[in-house]
Amino acid sequence: MGVKTKHEKRKRRHLRVRRRVVGTPERPRLSVFRSQKHIYAQVIDDTAQRTLVAASSVEPSFREDKVSGADVEGAARVGKLLAERAIQKGLKKVVFDRGGYLYHGRIKALAEAAREGGLDF
Repeated sequence: MGVKTKHEKRKRRHLRVRRRVVGTPERPRLSVFRSQKHIYAQVIDDTAQRTLVAASSVEPSFREDKVSGADVEGAARVGKLLAERAIQKGLKKVVFDRGGYLYHGRIKALAEAAREGGLDF
């Protein structure tokens, strides 16, 4: 078997979670991915295999304001932006997919900001 890297362990956790977490048209999946410098979130309808709404820290508005996705404040801002866009599309309820990451730090900040923005999960 050998030693697993951090990335391989995260992918395994993500696949384990994805067996149970499925996005439907009524309750799509809020999926999160984070890299060293940025954080990405999207609301996905798995039955139609479509991304309904997306937000990330690589968007021009983040660069203009010099906000990084590598910290908690940037992640919270992405969560709030995603919630605004989802509500504009008529999406209130989602199921949260943390992407195999631990629920703390940037992931937690994004989730709590999305909740404050009006998403229910």
